[in-house]
Amino acid sequence: MSNSQTSPRRALITGGASGFGLGIAEAMLARGAQVAIGDIDPERLQDAERGLDSDNLLVIELDVTSPKSTAAAVAACEERFGGLDTLVNSAGVIAFNPLEEISEAEWDWVLDVDLKGTFLCCQAAAALLCASGRGRIVNIGSDAAKVGFPLLAHYCAAKFGVVGLTKVLAGELAPRQVTVNCVCPVGVSGTGMGQAILELKTEATGMQPQEILAATAADIPLQRNPTVQDIVNAVLFFISDEAAFLTGSALDVDGGMLSTIPVPGMEV
Repeated sequence: MSNSQTSPRRALITGGASGFGLGIAEAMLARGAQVAIGDIDPERLQDAERGLDSDNLLVIELDVTSPKSTAAAVAACEERFGGLDTLVNSAGVIAFNPLEEISEAEWDWVLDVDLKGTFLCCQAAAALLCASGRGRIVNIGSDAAKVGFPLLAHYCAAKFGVVGLTKVLAGELAPRQVTVNCVCPVGVSGTGMGQAILELKTEATGMQPQEILAATAADIPLQRNPTVQDIVNAVLFFISDEAAFLTGSALDVDGGMLSTIPVPGMEV
């Protein structure tokens, strides 16, 4: 985040009690921002509150699938911070099932949290973001927002939708000086979702987690796996003054994974 900002940012981070959301909250607080973290899990919120330990922190129990809950969260930010200029939509869930085994309930759950939740939070926060004159929305997408993966029909559909929503809102809110961007990470084992993917691969292959991580790193052009901090850095850039002319972007944070096609025998 730029040091040139005239006043600290006022942010609401959904899914802020763990994973990317928690990392983003920690980084923003360290830069003097006023930060609200919203999460549906009260125990995780308590743990996050103890760990972050900041007078600039507001903890909110938030169900992103509920219009009433999202509106209340934004109202709490306005009351505590006097407004809101930053929204990071990091709340998300994942499930793994082949097409024929995905129930309607499971489909609805994934779409409700990952896509509808992003929409509802953007809708609830839009007025305050516009009033701030320097609004920022950063949505957390996925490599599954760009490429289809087996067993993830609902998750891919939701994340593709988040990129589409990002682009629509970027155009709609630009005249009111709100930028809307999306960060699309490849799987990060340092998050709960990343651990779930790692466990699935372990069960499917019989390989040890470290073997799988080594194989994954070998497939990434930069030859390492991503960290939570890599994604945090991308989000902080989109929030910064330096990114004021960027909107509607869906940035791959994947070490070149989706940008290159390896050709055997052509390695440098």
